[in-house]
Amino acid sequence: MLLLPVVAAVFLIAGLWMGRALDCRHPDSSARQKLNEIFDVIESRYVDEVDFDSLVELTIPEVLQNLDPHSSYIPASKRVAVNRDLEGSFYGIGIQFQMLNDTLYVLEVINGGGADEAGMLPGDRVIEVDGENIAGVEADEEHLFSILRGEKDTHVCLGVKRHNAPGLVYFDIVRAEVPVSPIDASYMLNDSVGYIRLGKFSENTYPEFLTTLGQLRYEGARSYVVDLRGNGGGYMNPAVLVANEFLEPNRLIVMTKGRTSRDQSVLVSDGLGGFTNEKLVLLIDEFSASSSEIFTGAIQDNDRGLVIGRRSFGKGLVQSPFELPDSSEFRLTVQRYYTPSGRCIQKTYKPGHTGEYETEIFDRYNRGEIFTADSVKVDSTLIFKTVSGRPVYGGGGIIPDIFVPSDTSGVTSYYIKVANSGLLRKFAYEYADLNRDSLNESRNVDEMLRKLPADNVLLQSFVNYANNKGGIAPRWYYINISAKLIVNQIKALIARDIVGMDGYFQVINATDPVVSEALRQLETGGADFPLTDKTTISNENE
Repeated sequence: MLLLPVVAAVFLIAGLWMGRALDCRHPDSSARQKLNEIFDVIESRYVDEVDFDSLVELTIPEVLQNLDPHSSYIPASKRVAVNRDLEGSFYGIGIQFQMLNDTLYVLEVINGGGADEAGMLPGDRVIEVDGENIAGVEADEEHLFSILRGEKDTHVCLGVKRHNAPGLVYFDIVRAEVPVSPIDASYMLNDSVGYIRLGKFSENTYPEFLTTLGQLRYEGARSYVVDLRGNGGGYMNPAVLVANEFLEPNRLIVMTKGRTSRDQSVLVSDGLGGFTNEKLVLLIDEFSASSSEIFTGAIQDNDRGLVIGRRSFGKGLVQSPFELPDSSEFRLTVQRYYTPSGRCIQKTYKPGHTGEYETEIFDRYNRGEIFTADSVKVDSTLIFKTVSGRPVYGGGGIIPDIFVPSDTSGVTSYYIKVANSGLLRKFAYEYADLNRDSLNESRNVDEMLRKLPADNVLLQSFVNYANNKGGIAPRWYYINISAKLIVNQIKALIARDIVGMDGYFQVINATDPVVSEALRQLETGGADFPLTDKTTISNENE
């Protein structure tokens, strides 16, 4: 989703839906009048009484769906939840959690939050909230959010089961502002390369990204790998500001075009970015969309850095939010955006055919594009040039400079079963919980990994667990094929529990071919900038 961060306008549509007065001078007044007359007849002649509010709620999404795939309607009841991820903060207790076996497990306690101040720890299991039992009752996630969050400075009492306590431990927690971090992970890949996993472009993305860049520079980073895989976008302005940090002055970042003059814009770098001299590699995949593509397009078209991975989603439409009188909201496409070379990377769509649009990613898998570069869909009629003359393509996402296929080595029917059943997560959590006192003494991921048993011992323990707890019988032919993948996933999940998300990605990225390719290009000069049409990029994946 790509949104313009503007104050939502109140758009009065009561006349459109409820048969009120119309301005007949409007060129589409006959169509509007037809709709109003239908509503009038329904109201006066339909055999049963009609709930017009419900009828309108059903009608609005159908209208917007027939415009384009990204114009959408959000009922008032869902608006807060939908907007939650893009807000910079909320009021709550300050934990990250997941549900396992119908129990809320605390994954991380946010520094300085109410839970941290009260003494809660990763690994705690929340059993009660203000006397209400939430364990073993299939609690709805939205309900959990509603009882854990609340007004600033209000109190909530949590009953917690801790691994080294015989009974419940109770915490009186004061709700406070909790930042929603757009940075999933950041750490040093080696002595000179910093890694940032950027999860979304929200209200606070730019300041947090800038702070993270500075911290990595302090730790020795002279080059950066920014991982945008799975980043579905968000607001446009943070993407522009992030790109500006890496660009020389007067470099085009993005253009937008719409029907009105207010929707036309040309955004150019100001040259005040603090990281214009560092090498940069961006990682993308088929789930990198909208704002991620604006950032990536600005870097690629200006030959500023190297793009590695797989073709991005292909969303070149910009929505603006409009608030309705009942606090519902609709997001209307008001612009198309264009990268510096002039390309619009919006993939094709047919208005009203959202099903085809939504399954396009699966079509990429079916035709082999995820696994071979030769299967990548390129529109040869939409060729554009970067600043140095390198060819890039419009219409259908951003094609990376270096293609790295999806790594399916180790994926077998056994692995799919244990992964889909959640047994990997459950085993990792239970192992971490049983050994938490020892593992918590680890100063870093490497030290924590050294405390784990040998790989074959860890694998055998998991296979026994999957058989006893999940009813999945050992199939050693497939287990041996998946052994490295299973063990690595378990180690990463244990690291997430003990160290946090930085630890998880440190373990996962150690065997990630996309990250390995990024490091190789940085070491061999493939990411030296500005890239030109004569730049030699050695790609071992083709």
